[in-house]
Formats: sequence, structure tokens, C-alpha cells
Amino acid sequence: MKKFMDLVTECCGDVPELLPWDLEERRAVNPDLLVVDVREPYEFEVMHIDGSINVPRGILESACEWDYEDTVPELVQARDREVVLVCRSGHRSLLAGANMKRMGYQRVFSLKTGLRGWKDYEQPLVDADGDSVDLDDADEYFTVRLRPEQRRPAA
Repeated sequence: MKKFMDLVTECCGDVPELLPWDLEERRAVNPDLLVVDVREPYEFEVMHIDGSINVPRGILESACEWDYEDTVPELVQARDREVVLVCRSGHRSLLAGANMKRMGYQRVFSLKTGLRGWKDYEQPLVDADGDSVDLDDADEYFTVRLRPEQRRPAA
């Protein structure tokens, strides 16, 4: 049986990863680059990279095609563009990138370290209103909080 991280690790060979400073450089030289945040809408509203679009992982594949209620025209038309996928940690974005590559997207990348790493590199984040997010508040938001029932049972 494969576990979540097994699936993520398998995608590492298929989807190139960029570090936050790589994304910063690419955005500076390629204004056509599309940043797609694959987190859930409630996560995106709290904070995201300015100029990114939100296409949750759960609807990504149908958002990449015409004739679906989830279709995102900018994403459908981006098959030849440079697309960088982001999530909280860089794991969901790798999984998303693997499927997009299978769907014909040639220039798909995943932000290694996700938004946590983007924040650690002290790059700006904005909220749903476009207002800057205090990076100390982002630290608090990105702190992992597992409920007792989410922890592995004792042997």
C-alpha cells in the first residue's frame, strides 16, 4: 500500500521544482508566467501570492478542460505557458503537476517548500482583499496543529 508521501515522491521525477528565489527570478523575466495556487479557496483567501489564480486540487483536471462547470479559461489556454503550481508545502502542487503533465502541459513546475518557503524567503503574500499579510501572522497560520484523532494510534 502506498502512502501520501510515496505518491509525492514519485512525482518528483516528473515535475521540476523551483525554489522561492527561482520563482521570483522567473516572474521578473517572464511576465506571461502563470502561478496557480491549488489549495482550497478558504486557504487562498487567507493568503496567497499576488497575481496567482486559485484552482483547487479537487477540480484541477476539469478546470484544465473546456466544457466543464469548473473550466478556468486562462488555465485551459496555458498549455504552452510556463505554469508554476503552489500549495502550502509543495506536496499537493507536485501531485497536481504530475496530472497536468499527463494532460499535455509541457512547462509545469511546482514551488518546492510551497508558500511556507515563499514566506520564509520573506516574499510578499496578500489576502482576499489584496492587502499585504504580515509575515509574522503567516508564521502563525502555517504552524501545524494536529488534533489528537489525527495522530497515529499508539502500537
